[in-house]
Amino acid sequence: MTERLREQQYTLARHLRDPARHAPPPGIEERRLRIYRELFFGSIESLLAGSFPVIRQTLDETRWRALVRAFYADHRSQTPLFTRIAAEFVAFVQHYEALRDDAPWLAELAHYEWVEIDLQLSDTPASAHRADGDLLDAMPLLSPQALALGYRWPVNLIGPHLQPRTPPQLPTLLLVHRDAGHEVRFAQIAPLTYRLLQSLHNHRWSGRRHLHALAEETGGDADQLQAQGLALLERLREQGIVLGTAADDAPPPSFTSTRSDP
Repeated sequence: MTERLREQQYTLARHLRDPARHAPPPGIEERRLRIYRELFFGSIESLLAGSFPVIRQTLDETRWRALVRAFYADHRSQTPLFTRIAAEFVAFVQHYEALRDDAPWLAELAHYEWVEIDLQLSDTPASAHRADGDLLDAMPLLSPQALALGYRWPVNLIGPHLQPRTPPQLPTLLLVHRDAGHEVRFAQIAPLTYRLLQSLHNHRWSGRRHLHALAEETGGDADQLQAQGLALLERLREQGIVLGTAADDAPPPSFTSTRSDP
């Protein structure tokens, strides 16, 4: 490829990304340029509208197109894969200042909508496990297609008719998982469930140790929380969120409670 041709291609690419700031290469008629501009931008806009339907419906036409235009012009994607464009958009929105005051929930809503796409595409295999393992004395295993999410904004409620300007006092805690039928499901969860799911995700502990740690953290009665926690773990297993217990032969690490009961 000659240097001249390379420069022409770069000039055209810069123009198509941001025609307001970059002139086209000479010798191409405006009618052809307009077709290319509309085709390229329209493809990205359509892809993002399908991936983020709530944002698309909630922002008016002007704000939506300005957001997509900024992403198209300024963001440098780290992947050429169309299936990963939604993740690139989420990364861009985290630092997008133009709607910070007008739509302060935008970054969290983008992440909330992207999670569904990510779980639909996820091919992370489950680790070896015993479906009927002892959820107290062995190590409960969380499905790789299950996540506990915490947001400042009520992302599950935001839409054209609800666009809050200040976050509520309590966070929005959600469980998202892909079920056996490949459907991604969301459910609002209590703080205890959220903390337990986080603990399962972060630590290779026995169920008993997870529950003792939560009792120490919350100051609750250890025996009562163990009974409630075991029932919760069983429900999570029935729903396929907890797969069972890890199948490796090594026992979970032992623990010593640091809590002093009266």
